[in-house]
Amino acid sequence: MSNQINSPSGRPRSIHADQAILQATLDLLAEVGYQSMSIEAIASRAGVGKTTIYRRYTSKEELVADAIESLRDDLAIPDTSSFWGDMDILIQNAAKKIDSPLGRQTLALIISTASSNPQFAEVYWTKYTKLRREAFSKVLERAQSRGEIHKDADVDLIIDLVSGSLYYALIFKPTTEPVEAYMRRTMNLLIEGIGYGTRRTGGQGGQGDKEKE
Repeated sequence: MSNQINSPSGRPRSIHADQAILQATLDLLAEVGYQSMSIEAIASRAGVGKTTIYRRYTSKEELVADAIESLRDDLAIPDTSSFWGDMDILIQNAAKKIDSPLGRQTLALIISTASSNPQFAEVYWTKYTKLRREAFSKVLERAQSRGEIHKDADVDLIIDLVSGSLYYALIFKPTTEPVEAYMRRTMNLLIEGIGYGTRRTGGQGGQGDKEKE
């Protein structure tokens, strides 16, 4: 099998070089931190020239964002025609991917790098975080159109609260219950405020019982 792929400019790109660059970036990020690492050091560790890196990335921020993202899987947005059906799948998948040594390491890299470098934070937001938020917002917007949550609910704030509680649970572990159970409990509390009823406690994937108004 060929180790080359075509780049946007039409020139063949080496998959081996791509992987070596990303791995070298992750290694140096863990060893010396974002501020102390350089393109020169990454190129040396990967065994490629600086021009090889610059043909792929316009900045160190973009390279580091791609390297960190290489540790994460794409987030599939389900459509079960039920808010809780969708949320069950999202929570289960998020817990499976993030609540692991590699998942927590990835989250720590994102937070530490973004907090120390505004340029990286902007690049990562534009390339990855914003797109994930837009996908998650579709789940909430569909729930609004079905009347499962209030039409005037603040979708962006809901996503902030869900994301914040997930990061808090992973970093500080405020409870002994599994992260998946903690997130379901968090969402249930949110739905009591933004929806028409609470989730049924038995089973998974069911809609919340609607309260009489």
